Amino acid sequence: MDGWIRGFPVDWPQFLTVVLLVAIRVSGLLVFAPFFSSSAIAPRIKAGFVFAITLLLAPAVAAVPDARPVLDMMSVLGEIGVGLVFGLTLMMLNEALMFAGTLLGIQFSFSLVNLMDPNSKIETPVLGQMLTWLGLLVLIGVGLDRTLLEAMVRSFRAIPVGHAMVQARTGVALAEMAGGIFLAGLQLSAPVIAAGMVVEVTIALMGKMAPQLPAMVLGIPLKTLVSFGVLIGSLALWPGWIESHFSSLLNAAERLLVKA
Repeated sequence: MDGWIRGFPVDWPQFLTVVLLVAIRVSGLLVFAPFFSSSAIAPRIKAGFVFAITLLLAPAVAAVPDARPVLDMMSVLGEIGVGLVFGLTLMMLNEALMFAGTLLGIQFSFSLVNLMDPNSKIETPVLGQMLTWLGLLVLIGVGLDRTLLEAMVRSFRAIPVGHAMVQARTGVALAEMAGGIFLAGLQLSAPVIAAGMVVEVTIALMGKMAPQLPAMVLGIPLKTLVSFGVLIGSLALWPGWIESHFSSLLNAAERLLVKA
């Protein structure tokens, strides 16, 4: 017990500064990162989680040789920036799934079927909600939430407290990465869009060859059935894509912070 007390930091103002800076960085992660930012988690649970993680990390972070536990505007803004870079980068996965759901809703003629998203407080397509929940289940099922926390812990070694600085080029890189949301959503919905297009072309040709057939009546239900069949078949490949895309976004966030 005496050895533990002797090993504990004696400079309490410096140690409390480290605790505050660690809490700021971890809090930024919980604002935007998938799963942790969900409004289904009560604020008091998030606060308790931040408090527990901070108490566990603070002694190790304070022992990092290059740590600069100084409570000034530059340190606070740097810690906020690190958390936001992690959160905003990983949030692009949810946005890609939501965009894919929007494209699928148009293909299924469900563009007017919307639900209130409890996280963003706006109406979102029903298929977008389904795909977002699928993404969360995959993240939890394969343990990517723990991988995210591990990356956050590693960031204190790569960027000690007090040295974080998010430059303008980091914001430009995030804006460029946001363009990948549309490409990723199009990649996910491409098989269903292609199947629906084939059905529409086939029905159009049948309508030309046999005008007496009710092409307009058969078009929408047939396209919906075929699209649903292709969607169910392609869902087997989505968990692997979600896992690899999340890992690539996490690596991109770490590279952005190291370069910053």
